[in-house]
Amino acid sequence: MPHLEAVTTTPTRADVWNVSNAHCLAQYQILAEAEPDLLVRVLNLFALQFLTPEQVNVQRMDDLLSIELVMGGLSWHRAQVIAEKLRNLISVCSVDLQNADSAWDARTQAAG
Repeated sequence: MPHLEAVTTTPTRADVWNVSNAHCLAQYQILAEAEPDLLVRVLNLFALQFLTPEQVNVQRMDDLLSIELVMGGLSWHRAQVIAEKLRNLISVCSVDLQNADSAWDARTQAAG
């Protein structure tokens, strides 16, 4: 029987869901058909993960809803995963995700 040897393991990939990852302020801009249950379906994606948006603005334009949602405390990867889930909702036409932190930094540097 062979003797026990130290096992060298290859480094594991980064844990993108780790709470110690840098967080951002994610801004979602959603354009969707004006369906009565759409806003609830959008907000439910966040509620299922125990997330509460910092700001939600909704405006109806004829047969469309324009939804702007700001969510803090997410890693950029997690924000992107949620954006993909939003894109997969029925009635959603487009989802634009921006890092509001970097937009804020760019504005303050331009003003300075």
